[in-house]
Amino acid sequence: MIRQLLLATAIALLGAADARAQPTSAAPPFPPPGKLIDIGGWKLHLNCTGQAKPQQPTVILEAGIGDFSVEWGLVKPSVAKFARVCSYDRADDGWSDYGPSPRTMRQIVYELHTLLAKANERPPYVLVGHSYGGWLVRLYTATYPSEVSGMVLVEAGADDPIRVLGDGKPRHASDLVTGKTIPEPKTSGPVVESEIPAEVMSQLRGAALQFGPRANEPPRDKLPADAQRMRTWAYSQPKHWAQGFNPFEPEELAVLRAERAKTEFPYGDMPLIVLTRGISDSDGPDSKTLEKEHRDDHAAVAKLSRNGKLIVATHSGHHVQIDEPDLVIGAIREVVSK
Repeated sequence: MIRQLLLATAIALLGAADARAQPTSAAPPFPPPGKLIDIGGWKLHLNCTGQAKPQQPTVILEAGIGDFSVEWGLVKPSVAKFARVCSYDRADDGWSDYGPSPRTMRQIVYELHTLLAKANERPPYVLVGHSYGGWLVRLYTATYPSEVSGMVLVEAGADDPIRVLGDGKPRHASDLVTGKTIPEPKTSGPVVESEIPAEVMSQLRGAALQFGPRANEPPRDKLPADAQRMRTWAYSQPKHWAQGFNPFEPEELAVLRAERAKTEFPYGDMPLIVLTRGISDSDGPDSKTLEKEHRDDHAAVAKLSRNGKLIVATHSGHHVQIDEPDLVIGAIREVVSK
């Protein structure tokens, strides 16, 4: 099991947060390194480097939950030496604006597709997804299959993760499916911070105050200095803590499981590399069982393509792109070359 930090759960536990101590709302410590592109009334930050080459795909980097473009600071410069590569900030994070609510995976995939189109970053793409970003790139592939020529999944989210709700009881996501309809992506109407209810803003600010000092805990302390500065700023922003809640997550994960079950090889011959951690992220009496489930899930995902394989990042925890960036770079190079 991947122990992702569900920001919404953290916020819920901060109901009594003291909003008198306000986190800063100052501008970012430095301008965006890429471009801010309007996709329908809100702007997203897209940073593309490297030369586009005929017949070679562009690499798109999708960060995990609570992370944004700077998380790829040890990977992206090297990838740019052999391919066009783009990182970006999802709405509500980094240099990007608030986006529409709810923040479903379907909404995020629509926004990325629109962003790339408006920036004239043409397919085909090799999609690289870390953790929560693994779900997003798989959903992107299911939604726009003709645009994707390969994938690298870095410690990607499990298809049926365990979630702990307010009653403290762990449940699999499949047990939380209610059958409600996932809303279509919104093409307008981003959230306006001044219109967020005071109680919600109090919780968001409380989260920023509690978790802000942890912005650059290991392994993030290995990132470049500017990346750490930007993370410190991002963690102080209420919008950073607004992104984690998706009330349709169980239903959207059910969609991914259904795609996976359609055929033995839903990705055909697509080049696919799945990177899984070598250092356990689990503890307690069930840690060995949980770690085996984690490894088995990644091994099964690697088999969704006839041209898929699993690589164990022996010296890495959950953030392989920080612990062993050369391993991620090599995986991207291999998929691009195929």
